[in-house]
Amino acid sequence: MKLFTTRGWAGLLSAAALLVLAFSAVNAQTPELRVLNWQGYGSDEPWAVEQFEEKFGVRVVHDYFTSLDEMLTKLRTSPGVYDAVQMNIAYLQPAVEENLIQPIDVSLIPAWESFPENFRELPELSQGTEDIYAIPWAWGATSLVYNTEVFPDGVTSLAALWDEQYAGQIGMIDSYEEAVIFAGLYTGVEDALRPTEEELEAVRASLEELVPGVRTYWQSEDEFNRLFESGEISLGIYWSGSAARAQNAFDLPMAFVVPEEGGIGWIDTWTVAADAPNAELAIEWINFMSDPEFYAEWDRVAGAPVPANTETLELLPDDSMNKQMFSDPEVVARLVFQTYIPDEVRQELQLLWQEVKLFGGQ
Repeated sequence: MKLFTTRGWAGLLSAAALLVLAFSAVNAQTPELRVLNWQGYGSDEPWAVEQFEEKFGVRVVHDYFTSLDEMLTKLRTSPGVYDAVQMNIAYLQPAVEENLIQPIDVSLIPAWESFPENFRELPELSQGTEDIYAIPWAWGATSLVYNTEVFPDGVTSLAALWDEQYAGQIGMIDSYEEAVIFAGLYTGVEDALRPTEEELEAVRASLEELVPGVRTYWQSEDEFNRLFESGEISLGIYWSGSAARAQNAFDLPMAFVVPEEGGIGWIDTWTVAADAPNAELAIEWINFMSDPEFYAEWDRVAGAPVPANTETLELLPDDSMNKQMFSDPEVVARLVFQTYIPDEVRQELQLLWQEVKLFGGQ
């Protein structure tokens, strides 16, 4: 007995086609928020994306960069693609000068008044105008980490990176800016952010001494954690928020310290791309990212940097690494905060770093 006639199969196929078309139509009508950020940096936490999508009836699509220079390149070469862009404060000047981001109406940002006054008045946010181009989100440090099982007595100085007995254990961030600053801090230049030509030669010599002991030049959080967990590296330069995640989410025996010579301070912000297809939705995203409930959950689940929103601190546990470390004024005082570096200087530092990696120690 035939269960279906030819006409019956045709009817089913037609119904299926209609369902596909209906699904496609609904999907096509669903607004998309396109986010540009580091991978694994809070905004792509699955639970957070799900909450935002359900609340606003949208789809969140992430794209990633592996360096801040790449972030600017993506904005320059992909106009009209991105909505919300996570941007380090040191890169706001070229972004504003090149019209890559648009002003933000802070009256639409409820958390604005919960930011410290010195954050709201950061000159980088306005770039000499009456507008605000970025909303502070997180801050912290790039500094020294070590394996507590390998170094039970701890590490307190950058000198450990240059110590021959630790050669082959070091994970160095593959960034010319961080490399130059840490070498400057180690050699004691007056201003590690802006070494003079004479000081830059001392920095180069210092990096040439460092390079032979470097096990790997890492480019992502996942890469560093895998190398650390496998024991391939036990000492290196890392981000404070990433160190917190390594402790909380992956239970790695990692300690983060701002050594006696100092570390790098940074401030990350959220911006709206100049030609964002969904600028209003990008504002909602910034509000969601700035909400204490999101931030506290991010810190609990994975580990987060220090929040710009001071209301969030009240929700963090007392044993939070960031709450403990960065509430100490002496630790914060040892940080040199990154600022804008002109392109010609940046190119010089890039060339120096590439040359050192290729020929250092030879």
